[in-house]
Amino acid sequence: MSSDVQRRTPKQHTTEPSSRMSHQPQMELISGGSASSPEEAAGNESGLKRLSNLWSSFRRGKKDGLKDIPESPMDASPVPLNREQRYIRGQYFFEYLVVVGLKPSDGGYEPQITYQFPKKDGMVRFQKEEEEKILKAITLFCFPEGIDWAPMTEYQSETFSFVLTEVDGSRRNGYCRRLLPKGNKACPPEAYCIISKLACFGLFSKIFDEVEKRRQISMAMIYPFMQKLRESPFPAPGHSVEIKSFIPESGTEIITLTRPLDSWLEHVNFATLFGCLSNQEVLLVFAAAVLERRIVFIAEELGTLSQVNHAISALLYPFTWQHTFISIVPGILIDVVMAPTPYLLGVQKKLLEWIDDKSDMLLVDLSENRKQTFISAIGDEGSILPPKLQNEILLALGNKKQKASVEEWNRVVSEAFLTFFVKTVGHYASYVTSSGGAETSKTFQKRPFYKAIKSKTTRHFVKKFIQTQMFDIFIQEVEQGQSGPHQGIFRQKIREYQKHMNEEKKKKK
Repeated sequence: MSSDVQRRTPKQHTTEPSSRMSHQPQMELISGGSASSPEEAAGNESGLKRLSNLWSSFRRGKKDGLKDIPESPMDASPVPLNREQRYIRGQYFFEYLVVVGLKPSDGGYEPQITYQFPKKDGMVRFQKEEEEKILKAITLFCFPEGIDWAPMTEYQSETFSFVLTEVDGSRRNGYCRRLLPKGNKACPPEAYCIISKLACFGLFSKIFDEVEKRRQISMAMIYPFMQKLRESPFPAPGHSVEIKSFIPESGTEIITLTRPLDSWLEHVNFATLFGCLSNQEVLLVFAAAVLERRIVFIAEELGTLSQVNHAISALLYPFTWQHTFISIVPGILIDVVMAPTPYLLGVQKKLLEWIDDKSDMLLVDLSENRKQTFISAIGDEGSILPPKLQNEILLALGNKKQKASVEEWNRVVSEAFLTFFVKTVGHYASYVTSSGGAETSKTFQKRPFYKAIKSKTTRHFVKKFIQTQMFDIFIQEVEQGQSGPHQGIFRQKIREYQKHMNEEKKKKK
């Protein structure tokens, strides 16, 4: 989701004290091998088993070769507890920023963290070990291609994202921008990665614009900007935050970061998805995702893979994808595609030849020079959704304007698919009944729920959909009264639809 960044300069320019520049963080080094993804599903075989074993070995501390990160002079004391609590509550923009460089190693290049802000002090041993394992995993996702790199003088910067899921279910979002360091000397690119518990791709993309701008001047210019950003509260939907930042020869700028009003879509850009696939092709992928099948996207660009994966996941709102989700699969973990369980994966096209068994999955090629979009498919994707509702989605998507803003694209697309769920399962609340007792409990009446649907094709679809884990989790939250505030949009659309239907009935009388 795009976010506005406005820049203005105060009437009176001020100059950063020279003493501030003398306290910039020194380069902090990590040396170590490859890491595994924390995005795992327990009990799977083949690729997922390997993934799980790798991640478990990190948690047990069996990986060696990781050196302590030297302490940073600007973080000599532990972060106060109240600030840590602020971050846990989601009020901090980010947890930390790391720079990952490619260092020559055994005939190739190995990703290593060369800069970290802030350096967390005051941690006990197990906390430090956990952080080191996370940092090692980050290097893997910043350069999923592995060691196959060469020095270059030209490189088009790219921005992408990934998700790190801990064993306790907590998630960190990784936002990454890769670019070529300033200078005339040939070298491999470096990656700037921001780790945050907040999902707001557009806003962090704008932050990277500011980071890249400062990197072209000096590495030391990044720290003051990130320090002030970290000290600023994350704005509420539709609100802004102002960051004062000094740049030599420009003085002190005030950068305004505005968070989108429709915050539930701020991590999504549907335009990329519909730029790669036609409306009908998107419907086929959506149908496979709704029934929780194995879906693999293929593309050259990392940004395309991450944006399309997040877009497909967002189309499922108000339901949440409950299975393995790896927007960019590192080459070392390519065996994960052989897992027998549901997943949403993004794989770089150069790794396509490593996928031996392409049966029983939807393999979607997003690249511009593709010969066919669906390299493999089950074959029934076109008949999963009720025909009438398919046509209604296509009709609604036809209202998209090619030159529409990201916000306009997201509104049209999200409403089209949200309306689909309103018409198929929007009557769920009437079939969540309370039972007596000391503590009133709620139970979902599954059979009466789908029996109430008049359309045979819709009823056939719903009977399959209610067997998915995403629907099961959704209903469990409803039964337990734990539905999050973001589901309020779904309930609002249901009320609007029911009101419309009642008015139509009155007109017919």
